[in-house]
Amino acid sequence: MKFISTRGDAPVLSFEEVILTGLASDGGLYVPESMPTFSKEEIASWAGLSYQELAFNVIHPFIDGEIADDDLRAIIEKAYSSFRHDAIAPLIQSGHNEWILELFQGPTLAFKDFALQFLGHLLDFILAKRKQKVVVMGATSGDTGSAAIEGCRRCDNIDIFILHPHKRVSEVQRRQMTTVIADNVYNIALEGNFDDCQNMVKASFRDQAFLPDGRQLVAVNSINWARIMAQIVYYFYSSLALGGPHRAVSYSVPTGNFGDIFAGYLAKQMGLPIEQLIIATNSNDILHRCISDNDHTKQALHHSLSPSMDIMVSSNFERLLFDLYDRKGVEIQRLIAEFESGHMSLSNAALENARSLFSSARFDDQETLALINDLQQHNEYLMDPHTAIGVAAARAKRKNMSTPMVCLATAHPAKFPEAIEKASALNSESPLPAPQLPAYMSDLFEREERYQVLNDDISIVQSYISDCLTK
Repeated sequence: MKFISTRGDAPVLSFEEVILTGLASDGGLYVPESMPTFSKEEIASWAGLSYQELAFNVIHPFIDGEIADDDLRAIIEKAYSSFRHDAIAPLIQSGHNEWILELFQGPTLAFKDFALQFLGHLLDFILAKRKQKVVVMGATSGDTGSAAIEGCRRCDNIDIFILHPHKRVSEVQRRQMTTVIADNVYNIALEGNFDDCQNMVKASFRDQAFLPDGRQLVAVNSINWARIMAQIVYYFYSSLALGGPHRAVSYSVPTGNFGDIFAGYLAKQMGLPIEQLIIATNSNDILHRCISDNDHTKQALHHSLSPSMDIMVSSNFERLLFDLYDRKGVEIQRLIAEFESGHMSLSNAALENARSLFSSARFDDQETLALINDLQQHNEYLMDPHTAIGVAAARAKRKNMSTPMVCLATAHPAKFPEAIEKASALNSESPLPAPQLPAYMSDLFEREERYQVLNDDISIVQSYISDCLTK
């Protein structure tokens, strides 16, 4: 299996090379040269497999022998051994033929654990084999950071620097990152928003001269192909649990950076029968505007009650554009230049194709709070605000009631107590229960924090990283 850049001017890489490279040298994102596909009969034969066994089957074709089968199985077993539920990704019924896929059973209570627990163990294996040390640099809108730190904190060959927007993540999200006191873990609170963090990471990957000799950056954001690859698995897992591949399943996905729903698109490309893929956004609705109105204009970023979706530059959308434009890198370079100048619109053919693949919907904070309250009152099920947006989008855009609708629950409600408290205030006669952190995290607010607040200045951030690495 070989991997190519969406912008067409970077070297073709092997699996291990693409995991260590992250962002392509031409600024693009790596994708497989061709996607593996499975027959309906092959997928059906996987019914009843454990999550770990299924993950091996789905991931194996991308690795194409670069990692021995026994080693890959061991990496997968380690990755999911810390999950709190034996099903790894349990399904909960929330309405008529409507299901919530709980993706928050990992150690940091968010869907990012599925990819980052795997990526951490994968990197550890590859780096030990190569006798190499690297620097992980990542940006987070809330959940990626803690999941990446948890995945890498015990890795001997990794120093990890995570940038989060100062005062723009929930307190639980911040403390999950900043209370990990380890010699190889560095948290940076950037005076800016998530897009500022993400832009700084991308710029640092393009020019790594600030690093000490012998070190290179490795990405843990969803620009890293392993992140997307690992997320494909739970689409197959949930589909099989609901009768797939003999029946189609639909999915509603709360998304800001487009990685989670892009994994669903790839699952469909690989042969999984998916009827609908619904893009669910908050008031930072660039993805919804693009699909519904062909409006991919940058607008001011709003701080919302669903902060992990407070994103205006959806990095993984470039991977979809690559397919929409017949995998022509020169077209992607043109589109990205347009977007960076402030506005981008799709060709009629690309827009029509995108609309055939995706539906979309947008919900603001008040609509989100109303649905959190409603589902608790009617089903006694407490959702976080991101999941609520996914459920709202599913109910607004669902085309076929006979097709199971799966809403991806991307985070535990205890990560967003402010949103739950505001939703509870909508019904004073029947307030919502306060979400409780798991027992192993019950002392989170008492733990020592360690992080550095830095200005939104790339020279300051890079100097800080260089100084930390050369102490």
